[in-house]
Parts: sequence; structure tokens; C-alpha cells
Amino acid sequence: MFHLSAALRRFSWMAWPAALLVTQQLLFPAPAGSFVSGLVLGSITSLVAVAMYLVYRANNVLNFAAGELGLLPAVFAMLLILESGWNWYLSFFLALLCAAIIGVATEFLIVRRFFQSPRLVLTVATLGIGELLAVFALYLPAWWDSYLQSQRLQAPFNFRFDIGSRVFDADHLLALVLGPAAMVALVLVLRWTRIGIAIRASAELPSRAGLLGIPVKAVSSVVWGIAAVFAFLALFLRSGVYGLPIGGSLGLLLLLRALAALTLGRLDHLPTVIGVSFALGVLQEGIVWNSQANEAEAKMAALTGLAIVLGLVFRRTRGFRSALDMTSWQAVGHARPIPRVFLQIPGIQVARGMVFLVVAIFFAGFPYWGVFDTTVVVRMGLVLLYAVIMLSLGVLTGWSGQLSLGQMAFVAVGGATGAWLTQTAGVGFVAATALAGGLGAVFSLVVGIPALRMRGTYLAVTTLALELTMVQYFLNPQFFSWVPVERITRPPLFGTINWDSSQAAYYVCLVTLTIACVAVAGLKNGRIGRVLIALRDNEISAEAYGARASQLKLVAFAISGFLAAVAGSVIAHHQQAFNVTPAGFSIVVFMGAVVGGLGSISGAIIGSLFWNGSWYWLQGSWRLLATGTGVLIVLLIAPAGIVGLWADLRNLALRKLGARFGLQETDSAEDLLVNEDLER
Repeated sequence: MFHLSAALRRFSWMAWPAALLVTQQLLFPAPAGSFVSGLVLGSITSLVAVAMYLVYRANNVLNFAAGELGLLPAVFAMLLILESGWNWYLSFFLALLCAAIIGVATEFLIVRRFFQSPRLVLTVATLGIGELLAVFALYLPAWWDSYLQSQRLQAPFNFRFDIGSRVFDADHLLALVLGPAAMVALVLVLRWTRIGIAIRASAELPSRAGLLGIPVKAVSSVVWGIAAVFAFLALFLRSGVYGLPIGGSLGLLLLLRALAALTLGRLDHLPTVIGVSFALGVLQEGIVWNSQANEAEAKMAALTGLAIVLGLVFRRTRGFRSALDMTSWQAVGHARPIPRVFLQIPGIQVARGMVFLVVAIFFAGFPYWGVFDTTVVVRMGLVLLYAVIMLSLGVLTGWSGQLSLGQMAFVAVGGATGAWLTQTAGVGFVAATALAGGLGAVFSLVVGIPALRMRGTYLAVTTLALELTMVQYFLNPQFFSWVPVERITRPPLFGTINWDSSQAAYYVCLVTLTIACVAVAGLKNGRIGRVLIALRDNEISAEAYGARASQLKLVAFAISGFLAAVAGSVIAHHQQAFNVTPAGFSIVVFMGAVVGGLGSISGAIIGSLFWNGSWYWLQGSWRLLATGTGVLIVLLIAPAGIVGLWADLRNLALRKLGARFGLQETDSAEDLLVNEDLER
């Protein structure tokens, strides 16, 4: 019995790969050729997953820029080979060296700036790093004066073998050989070399490794360099098998498979990570064999998202590193109000009132200023509604510290439900929007209940997976006929008020935002908001004072889901169509909220203006540059966002002005407790 138990524990890492392979055989049986093709895809996926594994072990952070780290050198290699006619082997090794340099430079120039920051903040920073690297990869062909588009890169030798109807060539062979060979080499390096021992020591306990004389920061640079090399290998091999989208997007499915492998491997068990990567590749090829082309990706995204959720919900928390993962969105900064003592300065109260009046007049009269056409008015309506979505993020992340990268799932639920209620069930718009908000709150509670067992990175991955499952499958009209696909008409408000014009629709959006702002301000200045912020900053101390953490977190989820679903319902009627947002759209919306200032009403509005402005009025990759650099600058220089930077500059000016009147700022903690007029 003892030997049997020991054997079971020894091979327990095979449970998840075996479960995925059984799922493929039962639900999506495929011939042997598809199985081998799945191994090729799994080899590519495993390289990205191992790159994410290395960074997580070194920095305790999920690297959402893993794919983009390898994209730039992969594009560089293709341009050398296809445009400049360089030797394949020489180009490969030059690009490999370039990948290592990019990884080390990324860690030294950006990641190291967050060495003392909460790990969740660094996780968000990797989103900005990914956007920034993608911009360079998109512009590299233009700098080369090349018009090269997505195409396959042929291997330098000929090889062919057939399995059934599937034809495999030298590029498939390279993927099957180089991928496992790179992982074997990594295992040997980690196990038998001095740098490998240093990497493992730094991963286990960085503070102790530093005391033992290990240069932890230098080791981190080496790890990022190795991770970039693995990411490059993945995309370079992909370019030979499937092609590389030069000037396009990598897509989220590659990252999703790597995330699934990492989470099912509990973020720290390399054999499980590799095994799940290969199993997911086989599963995807089985789905492709049994599905139509337009359905396969949606089914794979849904199943992979479900696997991530199951892996995180049923994970086992173990030891010190698990405790490190339980961070929240704290110590990031917030927009400070005007210190009360400076309100005594003559004219300050009047100036604040004038600023508020000017802003109110600007938004209230926007459609009739005579300088904006109908298109701009419609876009401004969307800006106001996305401000509501960012308000919902402020409640969940800015207040309670729960990082959500799947907020657009709640928006989609509200949009589909509200449209179905008005178009099919004949419910009035206001009632339908309220019901849609209620369903969004219920759905968010379904997410929030298992989220009570997780925070930080775990919750971020879970919400991202849930978004993909919802928008790719459950709200996809290809699979469910109730999802609205026809043009959505705008029913009269309260049965009498017509709002078919763009101006009237704008005012519906403005009223929606106004009601949301008033409700959120009341909640933040009340007990719920204060206790949620206390839980975010120090959950143990807040619970010691009687705060019920679990109940209040669920309240934050419900409020956030309600606001997002209401915004989704209004967006569907404003656009007169229900359009499912692209996979991973929640990530860029979250980045816009961070730039504006999470947890602040004015920050949500400014973030929406910034993000939508870059989306509507910047072209192509300049949008990525705005969001990518924006989130990095905010996290490095102005952690409280644009509104926090403005508040700091304003208070600095008030201190100098107050000195002329003999006024001196009192204890800042006293002012923070009295947070009246916080958002002005």
C-alpha cells in the first residue's frame, strides 16, 4: 500500500494531461495525423508556457508579454531571411541573440523599476510591456522598407512524411525536435549549472538568496533573457508551420493555452506545465477535425477557459509562495482630496464650483456646440458608457483590490440580456436595463463565490478565462439562437420619450453616467466604500475590527457586475446592435482605467476619454503605443493615474499658496478620513 501511494503521488502530475486527452478522445475523436499535428502545436505552446513559468518562478508574476517578447526577434529573423536573403542558420542565431538581449533589456529597463512593488502591479505592467513590444514588431517591416505580410518561413532542408491524409514537412519536424530539445537543455541547466542553482534559489526565497551572496537582480535579468529565447523559439517555429502574422496580432489563443498549462501545473510544476501544453495541442486539433472552421476557435477558447477555472478553483494552496500570490491592488496610490485647511483660502471654494460648472456645461451642451458632427456625438456617447464600465472596475479593483481582466463579460451579459428583453420579450428599455443589471450582478456573484478563495494573479486569470468562455461560446449566436443578431430598435423611454436621434441617445448615455456617478460617490463615502478600501489595504486588520471580508467582497462583485451590465445594455441600444467584443478586450479597457485612475469617479471619466480618444483618433499601432506606454508611465511615475497626478500638482500649488496666508497642511491621515468632495 505504501509503494502504491508513493507511486500515485509520483505520477499525479499526469492527471491533468490524461484528463485532457480523454476529453479529446471522447468528445472530439480524430485520426493519428491530427494527433501528431496536435503534438506540433503542443510543442510550440509548451515553449511559451515554459517562458511564463520561468518568469513566474523568478519574479512571482504572470508575464502577459511572453508572446510579444519573442515576436520582435521572430519578425527580425523573417526579414533577414526573406527580404535580405541571409542564410537561414545565421539569421536564426542572430535573432536568438537578439531575443536574449531584448529579454535582458526589458528586465533591466522596465521590470527592475518594479522590484519593490506589489506583484500584482508588475503583472499589470507586463500588459503594457506587451503592447509596447507589439508596436515595435509592427513597425519593424516598415523600417526595413518591406511590405512583407503573414506567410510561412520554409525550413532550409527538405523532408516529408504522411500520416493518413495529413502531410508533414521539415517545419513540423523542427517543431517536434527543437521544442523538446530546448526543454531538456533547460532542465539540465537548472539542475546542474551554477546559474541554474542560483535561479532555483532566487525563485524559492529571494531575500535568503540575497543574504547568501546570490545577485538576485542579475539572476532575474538572465531569467528574462532565457524566457525571451523560449518565446522566440515558439514564434519562429510557428512561422514555419502556421505562418507569423507580421503587421497583425498574435491572437489570444496561444496565450490562453500557455496560461492553462501554467495554471493546471499550479504555476510551479514544470512536468505538468509541459504535459498539459502537449495535451491542449492535441485537444485543439481534435476540435478542428470535428468542427467547422468558424466554430473551432470558439470551442477551444471556451474549453481552455473552463480548464483554467477548474484548475484555479480546485488548486491547493501550499506554503510560503502561495501566501505571496495573495496580493491585491494595494499600495498603488490614490487621488488625494484637497486638504481641509486649504479650503479656507479665499476663492478656492468658488474656483472648485466654477470648474464643476464648466465641466457640467461642456457635457450637457456637447451635441449642440455646433463644432462636432454626428459621428463625434455618437462616439462621445460611447465614451460616457465606457466611463461607467471603468467605474465598475474602480469598485472591484480600486476599492476592494480584486483584479478583474474579464469585465467585458459582464458587459456582454448585460448587452445580450437587455437587447433580448426589449426586442423579443417586449419589456421597456428602463426595466430591461435594470433587469440586465440584476442578471449581471447575479453572474458576478457566481464569479465572486469561488473568487473568495483567490486574489491577485489567480483572480485575474480566472476572470480572463471566464470572459473568453462567455464571449466565445455562451454569447455566440452560432451556438445559441437567443443571442440577438438583428438590428436593435430603441423603444421609447417610459413608453413616450423618443430617443432615436444621436443627440437624444447621447443624453441617455449622460444620464446613465450621472446616475452611476452619484450612486458610486454615495457608496464610497458610506460605510461600504470605506470598509472595502480598508480590506484592500490590510484585510487582517480590517477583520480584527469586525469587517466581514467575504460578504463585502461579494457586495463589491455584485455592484461591479450591475454597473457593467447596465452599461452593456445601454451600449447595445445605443449602437443598435449586440456586438461581442474581441477576446481579451477587457485587458485594454482595464489599462485605460489604470491610466485614468482606478477607484476615482473623475479617473474613470478621464480614463475613458484617454482610451477612447486613442482608439478613435489614433491609427493602427499608435493605439497600442498609447495604451502600452500610458500604463507603464502611470505605474512608474503616477501610480494613482492622471487624476492622481493632477491632484498632487494641485495640492503642491495649494501648499505654496497656503503658505502666503499662514496656512499649513495638517496630518494627511486626518484629511483622508474626511473624504468629502474626493472626486472634484
